[in-house]
Amino acid sequence: MIIIYLVLLGFLLPHLSFSASVNVGIVNGTEAQPHSKPYMVSIQKDGRHVCGGFLISSQFVLTAAHCKSVGALTVLAGVHDLTKKGDTMRFCVKSYYQQADLMILELDERVKLNEYIKKIRLPTKPTESIVDTNCSVLGWGFTSIYGPISLILRETNVKLMCDDVCQRQWGQKYLHSQMMCVYGYGGSCKGDSGGPLVCGDTAVGVTYFDSMYNCNDLDRFNVYTKISAFLPWIKRITRTRIDKRISIFPL
Repeated sequence: MIIIYLVLLGFLLPHLSFSASVNVGIVNGTEAQPHSKPYMVSIQKDGRHVCGGFLISSQFVLTAAHCKSVGALTVLAGVHDLTKKGDTMRFCVKSYYQQADLMILELDERVKLNEYIKKIRLPTKPTESIVDTNCSVLGWGFTSIYGPISLILRETNVKLMCDDVCQRQWGQKYLHSQMMCVYGYGGSCKGDSGGPLVCGDTAVGVTYFDSMYNCNDLDRFNVYTKISAFLPWIKRITRTRIDKRISIFPL
C-alpha cells in the first residue's frame, strides 16, 4: 500500500504544482522578479487590493478613473507580495484628477525613491502604436473571470494590435484616438485595471477594459487608454502642483 501511495503521489504532484502556479496571477502570466518593477503600486480600499497603478513622479500615481468607484483609496508602494510588509510604504491620496478613464492620484506626501520604489517613464510626445511591438502588462488581478486575485505581482507578454482590428471587435466602445489594444497568450483581468502597458522602459497605456465574459478572450482583445493622447493634461496637473510648492519642496 505504501508503495502504491508513493507512486500515486509522484504522479499527482506535478499536476498539483501546475494548478497552484496558474491560480495565482494575471491570466496566463508568470511571477515578476521581486521588485523588478519598482514603479508598480497596489491601489487599495480598506487595506484590500482593488486596482493597479504606477508612479510617474515622487508624488503622483497614474491609474484608471473607474477605480475610484469604490471610494477613498490608499496607495501601497514597494510591494511584490501583498501579504508581506517588507519595505512597503502606504500613502493616503490627497487629490484625485480624472479625464476619460485616466486618473492621477496626488499623494499626501512625497515618496522617498529607492531601489524598491521608482517612477517609470512616460511618452514624451503623442505617438502612434506600432503593430506587433513587444510589451508587457502587470498586476495582482484575477487569474480568470472568477478569480482569485494574485497575492504576488505577475506579468505577461503581449503585442500591440492594429486599430482597425480593435475597432471591428469593440465597435463604438473603441476610440482609436484615445485607446490601444493588444493580443497575446495572456492578458489583464479584474483587479489589473489601472496598471501599465509597458513597452521597453516606457508606460504607454493604462489597463482599461476586457471581455466581461472571458478575461483571455481571443475574440475581444484587452483595451488600454493611450497615455500619449493625454500628455498635455498629465503635464498640466503634475507640473502645476509641483510648481506651487517648488520653494518648499525643491526637485
